[in-house]
Amino acid sequence: MAVVRDLRVLLRFQGFRRLLGVRLLSQGADGVYQVALAAYVVFSPEKQTSAAGVASAMAVLLLPYSLVGPFAGVLLDRWQRRQVLLYGSLLRAVLASATALLILSPAPDWLFYVSALCVTAVNRFVLAGLSAALPRVVDAERLVIANSLSPTAGTLAATAGGGLAFVVRLVVADSDAAVVLVGAVLYLCAAVASLSMARELLGPDRTLVREHIATALTGTARDLAAGVRHLAAPQRRQATWALAAMALMRFCYGALLVMLLMLCRYALTTTTDDGLALLGLALGVSGAGFFAAAVVTPWAAGRLGPGRWIVVCAGAAALLEPALGLPFAAAPLLAAAFVLGLTTQGAKIATDTIVQSSVEDGFRGRIFSVYDVLFNVAFVGAAAVAALVLPPDGRSVPLVITIAVIYAAVAVTMGRFGRQ
Repeated sequence: MAVVRDLRVLLRFQGFRRLLGVRLLSQGADGVYQVALAAYVVFSPEKQTSAAGVASAMAVLLLPYSLVGPFAGVLLDRWQRRQVLLYGSLLRAVLASATALLILSPAPDWLFYVSALCVTAVNRFVLAGLSAALPRVVDAERLVIANSLSPTAGTLAATAGGGLAFVVRLVVADSDAAVVLVGAVLYLCAAVASLSMARELLGPDRTLVREHIATALTGTARDLAAGVRHLAAPQRRQATWALAAMALMRFCYGALLVMLLMLCRYALTTTTDDGLALLGLALGVSGAGFFAAAVVTPWAAGRLGPGRWIVVCAGAAALLEPALGLPFAAAPLLAAAFVLGLTTQGAKIATDTIVQSSVEDGFRGRIFSVYDVLFNVAFVGAAAVAALVLPPDGRSVPLVITIAVIYAAVAVTMGRFGRQ
């Protein structure tokens, strides 16, 4: 396979191997920590979880990526990236250990959320540092391949970490604190792995840094505003519409995920362990849908065009989501998880393609920063809306119908835009 051949070539670079090792350990720990957080918030027997609690957890996990992300690069161009990986991983290990102690103690919930918020905020710097360091460990000829394979490997590691968390929680120790400590150990391993690289290996080259940090931060804010203005130009309407469609589809996916969490906790299972196992299965099936989208989308978007493929994805979701969701039964919901994983990721890949091809090269970085903020804020907003409308057991016919209407509106609007 071409992917295996490309990876074998990249692994010949010692720096790439070591950087990849840090990424796999770091994102594997992220997967463990995030599942532990979800299990504690939703499935702890002593907690009467509400949709509002789920929405709070999602905000903790995602908002730091949106608020810190655009400015992380400014600091990463001034701090030694190897040190960012080292101290970032050590700090996350300490904070994750503190989270475990808070789970075991009668501490107020807000203190637990502050601890989790700090972990995910540091994550943003570590992930950005891993990406920024890639050009320092591979040659220019193989940089595109490295940019494709390295984040994919990290995503798989995060998925594996989530699976490990489910195994530890259900088989080894019936304790969310124990799962969090597993994540802390993996963060510590990532810190140790970063020491295998020389301090100066990952850059940055300090001779290229000329601006004062305050000037750079305010300049970043101005650059983001310039990116939004660039996107609003009439000749880039296709990219604007695609981003709007993707935000709405991400909103739908987020609202349905909150509903699924509440159904697994209260309506579809009788014990918290059964609910956690069902949630793990549903997330795995949705991940399979994401993988299927990566396989199908290049062919489908090549034949139909990216815009029409978004129409197909949104239309399929509009038809299948109520049919599979309204029975509020386990088997149809698992099928819905696969369909929504495929359609959401398929639309995202198509949107990425449209933005990359429609936006001028000098603005792409800024537009994708805006895209990242929009993507995560839509997800958190969906959780907040779901918290307002969902009943305690998660069964909500109005929410399912409303989501189907939004999907249909996206399909119709994008279809009309395509014809124009």
